Amino acid sequence: MTHTAQTFPTHMVVLGTTPLVISVPHGGTALPPELAPELTPLALNVPDTDWHVGRLYGFATTLGAAMIMASQSRYLIDLNRPPDDAALYAAAPKTGLCPAESFAGEPLYLDGRPAVPAAEVARRRAKYWGPYHAELRALLDMARAKHGYALLLDAHSIRSVVPRLFDGRLPDINIGTNDGRSCSPRLTEALRPRLEATRRWSHVFNGRFKGGHITRHYGQPAQHVHALQIELAQCSYMDESGTSYDAARAAPLQELLQALLETLLALPLKTA
Repeated sequence: MTHTAQTFPTHMVVLGTTPLVISVPHGGTALPPELAPELTPLALNVPDTDWHVGRLYGFATTLGAAMIMASQSRYLIDLNRPPDDAALYAAAPKTGLCPAESFAGEPLYLDGRPAVPAAEVARRRAKYWGPYHAELRALLDMARAKHGYALLLDAHSIRSVVPRLFDGRLPDINIGTNDGRSCSPRLTEALRPRLEATRRWSHVFNGRFKGGHITRHYGQPAQHVHALQIELAQCSYMDESGTSYDAARAAPLQELLQALLETLLALPLKTA
């Protein structure tokens, strides 16, 4: 099956043939040249990137999934935050629509600004956030029109230990469904035995990560759009001391992810 990738200034899109749409909002590393002189050396290395998530799910197009992947870094604007920048997790530090600090609390701007000015946030929202979400909405609408429902997977990863954001070591596979509100319960009922059958990776449903803005906003089961987030601990597929992809380490995880996606695609959600 051949899929043609379409590249836009803010994102890349691969059209699909099934109800499944995969969103990768934090895999981008690009920063506008005019912004670079304002950023710290740490920020220029974009350490909080969801490294290689697009590659990790590269097999999904052979299953007929559509994919949308951001090209810009989350340090420019976070595509998985609401446009009004409301907090997603009341008890955790807010990372923000246009962050001024890294996950570790380090300043991203040389002048140490505590926040990006409101006018600049509005400009970035219009130029970068808006086009990504318009494309994502179009993909979901096309899937639902063709198949009777759409299935959205918001794909993420993060370092396994980030003390400022969560205690201890994160489970390997973190599935968020906004506490069951963003999808039919059939999804978790189908995925749970698959995950419990593997001893290699730990997992949790609606633990520290319950789904960000994308999962919460687009997941509307009553309108036949079912959404879930999968947040992976990066040590499950790469060496967290650097940024290089580890194909040998990733291969078994890819097999599991493929089995999970095949399980989702086999569900009779059209009648849910």
